[in-house]
This record gives sequence, structure tokens and C-alpha cells, in this order.
Amino acid sequence: MSTILDQLDQSLADRRHGDADTSYVAGLHQRGLNKILEKVGEEAVEAILAARDAEHGDERTRQALINETADLWFHSLVMLSHLGLDHRDVLEELARRQGISGLTEKASRTGG
Repeated sequence: MSTILDQLDQSLADRRHGDADTSYVAGLHQRGLNKILEKVGEEAVEAILAARDAEHGDERTRQALINETADLWFHSLVMLSHLGLDHRDVLEELARRQGISGLTEKASRTGG
């Protein structure tokens, strides 16, 4: 069964080597990893600011957080695609962590 992440992954693959004049994704790839990382960082900051506003906000501010999170996820998917990875790699890692204490999992990555 196809999910929205599978569909996005296919769209990203289809557009990666497309015409930068007609494809935002192709333009990002052509400008390189640093531009993609800049967009991920920008979207992360925007999501953080939207979350701050949404904590005590109304439906409009909560929707803004959803929109900014979607932008962050999208640009993160572009980043993964640029590096030859995709959402399944992230989902597998999340599945691996399922049922493991967050503190235990973090300690295993940082050496304690």
C-alpha cells in the first residue's frame, strides 16, 4: 500500500534531475547540499517559532505549526534524497528504537 511518504519519495526521485526552471526540487539539487541544508535549517527555525506561538494560540497558529512542520519534513526528505537515502531508512531506525528507553538509546549513541 502506497503512503504519502512513498509518493513523495517517488516525486523527489522523478524531479531530482529535472529542469530547475520548472522544478523546485531539481533547483535545490542543482544548487547542492549546502543549499538544501540551509533550507532544512530555515524550516526548522520556522517550525520552532510556530510551535512557540501555537502553545497558547488559536487554531490558526496551530495550523501554522502543521504547515511549517510539513515544510521541515519535505526539505528533510529532499536532503535524504540528495544523499541517496530515503524515508524508509529513517522509519527503520525509528522501528529499531521502538520499545527502547529514550535515555538508553541516546546513551548507546553517545557512549554514555
